[in-house]
Amino acid sequence: MITHPGNFASTAKMIDPRRHMARLFAIALMLLMTAPMLVESPAWADDPMTVVQNTVNQALKVLRDKQTPLAQRQEQLRQIVAGAFEFTEMGKSALGPHWRQLTPDQQKEFTDVFVSFIEDSYLSKISDYKGPDYQVQFLGSRMEGSDTGQVNTDIIRSGKDPIHVNYRLEKKGSDWKVYDVTVDAISIIANYRNQFNRVMNNQGYATLISDLKNKQAALSARLASH
Repeated sequence: MITHPGNFASTAKMIDPRRHMARLFAIALMLLMTAPMLVESPAWADDPMTVVQNTVNQALKVLRDKQTPLAQRQEQLRQIVAGAFEFTEMGKSALGPHWRQLTPDQQKEFTDVFVSFIEDSYLSKISDYKGPDYQVQFLGSRMEGSDTGQVNTDIIRSGKDPIHVNYRLEKKGSDWKVYDVTVDAISIIANYRNQFNRVMNNQGYATLISDLKNKQAALSARLASH
């Protein structure tokens, strides 16, 4: 069974023992979209830091609009998330070497389900949004070549150690997209890869895609009930 950011309690012993990573990633995504701005945006709009900051500003506007129905705001947020994250590459990377074992039809199926799964995992938390309980400090960004970069942030919690959340971005044409997130140096992609590889090795693709579809369907049902 697959765990995910929207499901904080693991239901399978086979999952990576550091499953608190999923919970922290949910916090990271939520705070990416809901954190107050603590630094000024640069004048240009084609660098990793500005992408993260602009995403925050766009989502805050939607979240503060209490006059718009929840379902409509969820769709607006889905578009914002889709614009900031490279979910297709995330899914391919999360499947690791098993990706090459899939047929083209299976690759498309997995990508479609994985993208919906990640988006709905995030959106399932939006309906519970009551306001930020944490603060985010944007610590800066660094380039790791001409087409990759990283934005470093800290989640500040009163009376607790900060959570270090870093966003890795890659330039796709003229756009920067998030392709991985690390929480306290643990990669979300590596976390999923560990889970997916274990299911693929032990039970095969049919079980993996079935588990993923079931999780995604449960999330969709929850969203529809609000």
